[in-house]
Amino acid sequence: MKKIILPIVAVSALAAATVPAAAMAQPINQRQAQLEQRIDRGVRTGDLNRHEARRLQGELREVARLEYRYRAGGLNGWERADLDRRLDRISAQIRYERNDRDYGHGYGRGDRNDHRGRW
Repeated sequence: MKKIILPIVAVSALAAATVPAAAMAQPINQRQAQLEQRIDRGVRTGDLNRHEARRLQGELREVARLEYRYRAGGLNGWERADLDRRLDRISAQIRYERNDRDYGHGYGRGDRNDHRGRW
């Protein structure tokens, strides 16, 4: 069994090493669209209030503007990595905001006038 697994692992590692990282990464526009969908879904479910959603959408617009500037001169590896890092950070912020149980401020579920024990 070990004789079969070792060559499979070696071939898999070699194949992964030869595929460029950019080819394995998700296209930037696709990631932006998925993040927008997550924000919209968060608003619909009440996990994000309007203020949080507006701020997150603004950050996505900033990344889109930066991408436009980067692409004007040709998108190089550093610029692609910079955009990926920024999208990763926004993704983490969406995850945090959707799970922070911050329903108040009169925007989402359960504001201060809602006396159902959420505060």
